Amino acid sequence: MAEKAKGKMEQAKGKAKQAAGKMTGNERMEAEGKTDEAKGKLRGTAGKAEERARGAEDSLRGRRQKS
Repeated sequence: MAEKAKGKMEQAKGKAKQAAGKMTGNERMEAEGKTDEAKGKLRGTAGKAEERARGAEDSLRGRRQKS
């Protein structure tokens, strides 16, 4: 869950940087914002995958204990 939340925060930070860069005409800041947003999306995806793996592991544990 923590990785997904961190990803969302990084995406928000990236969007804010992009907006600030556009408003001020700062292309570098805008590019940094796009990078931050992409990193956030990747981190969020990794967090989702981690949760799914944990759920599968828990499911398998439950099956083993029942046998």
